[in-house]
Amino acid sequence: MEAANKQESFFALALQVTCHAINQVQDRSEARSLIQQSINRIEKQIAGSIAFIGSDCKLIVLPEYFLTGFPMGESINIWAEKACLEMAGAEYEALGKIAQKYQIFLAGNAYELDPNFPKLYFQTCFVIDPSGEIVLRYRRLNSMFAPTPHDVWDKYLECYGLEGVFPVAKTVIGNLAALASEEILYPEVARCLAMRGAEIFLHSTSEVFGKDRSPKSAAKITRAVENMAYVISANTAGIANIPIPISSADGGSKIIDYRGLVLAETATGESMAAFAEIDLAALRRYRRRPGLNNLLSRQRFELYAESYSQSHFYPANTMENGEVDRKHFIKTQQDAIERLSNSGII
Repeated sequence: MEAANKQESFFALALQVTCHAINQVQDRSEARSLIQQSINRIEKQIAGSIAFIGSDCKLIVLPEYFLTGFPMGESINIWAEKACLEMAGAEYEALGKIAQKYQIFLAGNAYELDPNFPKLYFQTCFVIDPSGEIVLRYRRLNSMFAPTPHDVWDKYLECYGLEGVFPVAKTVIGNLAALASEEILYPEVARCLAMRGAEIFLHSTSEVFGKDRSPKSAAKITRAVENMAYVISANTAGIANIPIPISSADGGSKIIDYRGLVLAETATGESMAAFAEIDLAALRRYRRRPGLNNLLSRQRFELYAESYSQSHFYPANTMENGEVDRKHFIKTQQDAIERLSNSGII
């Protein structure tokens, strides 16, 4: 990262768009056509948003599974065939061209295949830089109904190492890291990324909007404060083409600064109103300032390491053989609850 190219001040946008689900189609080619239509539609929204905000809008975050929606009863094999992107596939190439055309960092979330794990897929957060290249690929670690790296933990570490589990992209617009959806509720994920230098958390989500009653709204502010980092959270503007009412996951995209202040927030519906300036110079001054509020410098990780190493709640490597059905997820959780109950933990 050349010093001359660093941008310590720029605008970021949490672009709130409708997810057009592909569950209703069975044919792979028809599904790919719908995905491409979504990419075309989003490109127009990106172009219009930059025209309104200004050319210094350098980072755009898109919602969770914005190209496909989520599986609703489809088997892992069927969803992999219909909805999952290849790591060097046409969809990433198309998104890369958008990033290159508008000279932006483009972040989003998709279901993705990995040739190292041919019987599974992962929910993946990605960042594409202005050259069109993917500079960050983070696989969701906590999921109720999708495979995760933890489910194939030993092999995943062999393939990607711990830095591949908790990746941080050091770019000209700061150190970027990703959090997927409900992972905002897991402080350890954000903390492990902060340990590796993350300054901006890119949070692609699809959630019920209601800041006065939502644990996720509180968690977004908390993750920003405890890690002294920006949080850019992009929610869906509803999910179309599924039986669930369209506005069930709609609204509240926001940008929060390193002090926990909400800089911008939008209501419901498709919107580019959640944009704000990202001041990296101010963040870095704040992180280097001694005092009570410098929570990062005051962390005593040795206090907690042994408790974590001795605790085993949700098991690792439960999908190491690859062949699983959807009953696996709830059964594994039920077993974990029973074990924790029998041991007196819960």
